[in-house]
Amino acid sequence: MKNIDEMLVKLYGEKKLSEQQERYAKAEKAFEELFGRTDNLMIFSASGRTEVGGNHTDHNRGKVLAAAVGLDVIAFVAPTDDGIITVKSEGFPQDSVDTADLAIKEEDKNTSAALIRGVADGLKKDGFNIGGFKAYTTSNVLKGSGISSSAAFEVLIGTILSHLYNNGKVTAVKIAQIAQYAENAHFGKPSGLMDQMASSVGGFIEIDFADTANPVIDAISYNFAESGHSLCIVDTKGSHANLTPEYAAIPVEMKSVAQFFGKNELRDITHEQLWENVAEVRKACGDRAVSRAFHFFDENERVDREADALRNGNLDAFLNEVKASGNSSFKYLQNIFATVDPKEQGVVLGLYTAERILNGRGACRVHGGGFAGTIQAFVPNDLLDKFVSEMEHLFGEGSCYNLYIRPVGGTKVM
Repeated sequence: MKNIDEMLVKLYGEKKLSEQQERYAKAEKAFEELFGRTDNLMIFSASGRTEVGGNHTDHNRGKVLAAAVGLDVIAFVAPTDDGIITVKSEGFPQDSVDTADLAIKEEDKNTSAALIRGVADGLKKDGFNIGGFKAYTTSNVLKGSGISSSAAFEVLIGTILSHLYNNGKVTAVKIAQIAQYAENAHFGKPSGLMDQMASSVGGFIEIDFADTANPVIDAISYNFAESGHSLCIVDTKGSHANLTPEYAAIPVEMKSVAQFFGKNELRDITHEQLWENVAEVRKACGDRAVSRAFHFFDENERVDREADALRNGNLDAFLNEVKASGNSSFKYLQNIFATVDPKEQGVVLGLYTAERILNGRGACRVHGGGFAGTIQAFVPNDLLDKFVSEMEHLFGEGSCYNLYIRPVGGTKVM
């Protein structure tokens, strides 16, 4: 078991080794109880992600800074020759998808079966081989956590099919693109590509989506564990029910500004064009759309500055940009609470509490899609215990996660 222990340390860090050994042993036992023992059992993992910069820019071909984290979904898998993909995820009903029928099914929208079918469909459309397998999965990527459980699941399925039927030759970028197709077309959620890309590629990455077919990915070597700070995600426990229209409105409004200029996405116009025509754009698209467009342009520039600061080891400059990103999301992107339920503002309270504890040090911002869910904070280590205690006093035990940045994304563990 030495080899798998080395891989577990790589994926989760030395401190989590015994915890992950127990988790993997429990998952293997669950697989055997469901499907029986097999000689060709394989293990796969796909990570959650944290968005560090570039809040709501990817769907308009913008720039993002993201990282794979040590919260993941794992699968114990055995191939089958019947063309049926059977997946039992801990705590959820079993899914069964026939790879002979990969048509989009309206009745399966917003289900894990739709994601499985969508990934298989995307791979087949792109000329890759697909086939059946049986799998037991377990995840510690909380749904609605802003760490993107759906992207991790999609990338996991793509990684499994890559290794089982394509000799592991489907690239991480291609798996991410196929995962996005599955979520958009089969699952029915108009997501961008950042979640899937960060989960699939791994490590700290700056991604430029100017050409979505060939995104530019730059790896950044930086270890927060050596910076005197910890990266924390706080789950504010907000409900994500009925929020799809709120999320969907952001890319629609941003694109409406681009369409005013005869373009499809904001990446095809400039900040200067918008400013020169702002009075007419306000009349045509509305003030919120204009405000969100300004956020897009400013956030793209911030991502470059954040990435450069990390590459140069300038933590103070990086933290200042993180604060600016949070400020822009709050004021201009306006994804801190949902207009359909203004009484629920857990993210606002989380940010207030974080700023109160940090008192000018570190940084905090909304994390992920927003409206409900999580905040992100870079916490000086001498404040970490207080930060965790205060956040869990507000949102409950286990609501504050100290994240490990893992160097790989979707991967075959053993």
